[in-house]
Amino acid sequence: MKLSDIFFIDQFPSLDLHGYDRDYARIKINEFIQDNVIMKNEFVVIVHGVGNGILKKETLETLKRNKNVVEYQIFKGNIGCTIVKIKKK
Repeated sequence: MKLSDIFFIDQFPSLDLHGYDRDYARIKINEFIQDNVIMKNEFVVIVHGVGNGILKKETLETLKRNKNVVEYQIFKGNIGCTIVKIKKK
């Protein structure tokens, strides 16, 4: 399945970053990705919100550097969410 084919995100594990600062968000994203690698989940959703774009920018930068992330994109149905595809182990 491709990220662009996903229309419904409710069935995927999600992490909501509302209220987090940049540094704590980075830590939680990496922990969330690692936990989902262990649980063998292929897709996850990160909710960063829209706001000033600080958490969105940090989310995208963190995902770009995470070796367990295959690809990611902003969800077309809600620009406050990013869908992530995780490497299979």
